[in-house]
Amino acid sequence: MRRRLITAAVLSSALALAACAGGPPPTIATPTPDLPENYFALPQGAAKGDLAALMPQDDPAYRALSTAALANAPSLAEALARVESARAGARGARAARMPNLDADAFARRNRINPAQFGEAGEQGIIPNELTSYGANIVASWDPDLFGQLKAQQRAAAARIDAASAQAQAVRIALLAEIAGSVTDWRVLAEQRAALASDVAAAEQLARLAGSREASGIAPGFDRVRAEAAASASRSRLAALDRENARIIGRLVTLTGQNAAMVATALGTAASGVLTPRPAPAALPSELLANRPDVAAAAAQLAASDADLAAAARARFPRLTLSGVIGLLAFDLDKMFDENSLIGTLTASIAGPLLDFGRVGARIDGAAADKQAAFAAYRGAVFQALGDAEAAYGLIAASDREAQLAVTERDQLQRAASLAETRYKAGLASFLEVLEARRAADASGERAAASLGRAARARILLWQALGGDAAPSALALQQG
Repeated sequence: MRRRLITAAVLSSALALAACAGGPPPTIATPTPDLPENYFALPQGAAKGDLAALMPQDDPAYRALSTAALANAPSLAEALARVESARAGARGARAARMPNLDADAFARRNRINPAQFGEAGEQGIIPNELTSYGANIVASWDPDLFGQLKAQQRAAAARIDAASAQAQAVRIALLAEIAGSVTDWRVLAEQRAALASDVAAAEQLARLAGSREASGIAPGFDRVRAEAAASASRSRLAALDRENARIIGRLVTLTGQNAAMVATALGTAASGVLTPRPAPAALPSELLANRPDVAAAAAQLAASDADLAAAARARFPRLTLSGVIGLLAFDLDKMFDENSLIGTLTASIAGPLLDFGRVGARIDGAAADKQAAFAAYRGAVFQALGDAEAAYGLIAASDREAQLAVTERDQLQRAASLAETRYKAGLASFLEVLEARRAADASGERAAASLGRAARARILLWQALGGDAAPSALALQQG
């Protein structure tokens, strides 16, 4: 009884000493960053609308390529694999809080020197060789009195959230890249049509100049200049093939599909895809919930907080309960005799008394990691705010540019048509017609490019505001 009291006193002293040495983790303030009430560059008249309408949802090429990418894109598969890795880590952290059972069996043959046992060995009581057979079931459990394992489990769960949010960020970036590439393809198609019209108009003007030259009422120089204008438009038209090749290559990389499949998808007809859609209104505070990179940074911050708590709890002792039950016999035939049954039950406690600052260093490192995670979280929040502000500003600017470019195109085309009519009526010189035609050339190309920039600005806004509110089942089917 006295021995038990002494043992209990020793254990209590160890616990008390650890409690005095331990303490809560250092406090690190992590307030939510203050955001403005509204976006500075929000366009006038912006209304709450469907965010998905900013994407080319009606374009069959986008639908086909985005579906293929969500199923086969290497970048998304890599992100989803990281989610599975995080889930495996969480399962391991949860299992660490449960009892552990091991089983073993052995057959052991020992050779000894009987002389080491003195007189008993010399009399032959101790054999030279001894064979033993055994089987054991070993159980151990850490009750986690001070919550270190629980904190590690919280950290692992937060890393699942971070990996899932990062996978969603990859998905959104992937869809935005595909939408941008498809939009560029449609812009090139519009530019090709505009340049083809320029070539046709220049060729018609060259034929007119040629007929007048044949009639002797105009110099051949007029025909040459008209043919040169047609050649310039053909040159710009040929240059578009280079951009087409670049877009196909980019989409092959994004979707994980071959070039033939990509080209087939892009070959489908679409109309009205470059028509500007109204920008929906949003609140800066919504970025905290909608942006996956912000959600990932917040989850990493929660994981670092749990890591800090786990590091601080390493100051406290750990209680381990273990037990062994098994069989031990020196003759295989007697393996299952009643006397072969053996067992051990152990309760142990261990904790740091003098570690020369090892635990403190780990706590300081975890505290620094939490500070870095908070800085990364703030950075993600203001990155999101900056992206949204820039996207709203780009929409406003690109819409004005597109409107002016379309007006310029219409006016220049009308001026060229009027100049040609006046020339046929003998009221204008060929130089006036040529100058009007030269001014009209490429105006359609510029208008298409400006409409494409307006469409791309909307894709940037979709991505800046967080894309879809939640990942689709197809996107995270492996998650």
